Amino acid sequence: MLELSGGHLPDPHAAYACYPQPPLGAGYLSVEYEPRPAVVAEARAEVRRQLEGWGLAEQSETTALLVSELVTNAVVHAASRLRLTLSAAHGFLRCEVSDAGRRPPRVLRAGVSESGRGMFLVDALAERWGCHQDGPGKTVWFEIGTCGSDGCGRRQP
Repeated sequence: MLELSGGHLPDPHAAYACYPQPPLGAGYLSVEYEPRPAVVAEARAEVRRQLEGWGLAEQSETTALLVSELVTNAVVHAASRLRLTLSAAHGFLRCEVSDAGRRPPRVLRAGVSESGRGMFLVDALAERWGCHQDGPGKTVWFEIGTCGSDGCGRRQP
């Protein structure tokens, strides 16, 4: 783990999903990692710790699994520093992984192969996900709902 910061918020450009600015006091974390296999476990642990602290332990296992898939993809395919950003607001938890790679992820069918199923899991378990070009690299993101109330966190069309 290299640094923690709190100044970056996702760009609300319509091309990659409008994300409202979180209210003061909403959860926000941004961590930068070197591209080495051990960061996958570190990122999973950081996600669990952070969500527990925000009172979102119910979402921690699914979120940690999906973050693990995105971080693995960044380590294997981009081989560059990567940034994990978590933000919780408005009934949603948004997770982003940014790296220097330019190739967008693809959803592959789940088969018998030991690799290639990460985006299949993201597509199956996240409420929504996407990818956008971010300077010289890309950011892959997903969102998971954080409340069970009817209508809580619903996106406006």
